[in-house]
Amino acid sequence: MADIKAVNPWRWQDEFGFAQAIEVTGGQRVLYCAGQTSVDAEGHPVHAGDMASQVAQAMDNLEAVLTEAGLGLENVVRLIYYTTDVDALIGAVGVVGERLGKAGRAPASTLLGVQQLFHPDLLVELEATAVA
Repeated sequence: MADIKAVNPWRWQDEFGFAQAIEVTGGQRVLYCAGQTSVDAEGHPVHAGDMASQVAQAMDNLEAVLTEAGLGLENVVRLIYYTTDVDALIGAVGVVGERLGKAGRAPASTLLGVQQLFHPDLLVELEATAVA
């Protein structure tokens, strides 16, 4: 089983639910997840224009991928956010922090503003790396 340790020289990131770095030792598996968005089981975008609902759906989809691989949010060590609206995402990112907090995980994270995702109705995409 992997030993996962946060590396944080500061505390300001705590309110945002991420770590400056994650050190993993003894890991046997690494899962690189494709970006997860607000789509249904058929890949159709859902929750157009609603950032909070899109973030929640992307998290649901990420958890489905992790579960299929026999992992969970507690295994996520890196989370990259891509969004077409940084301000709206910052206002809705508490959904992610709450769910990761329940899993006892604050992954190393990066937030990137982008012009567009694969469909114009999508506002956010979450890309994760998990270890076990």
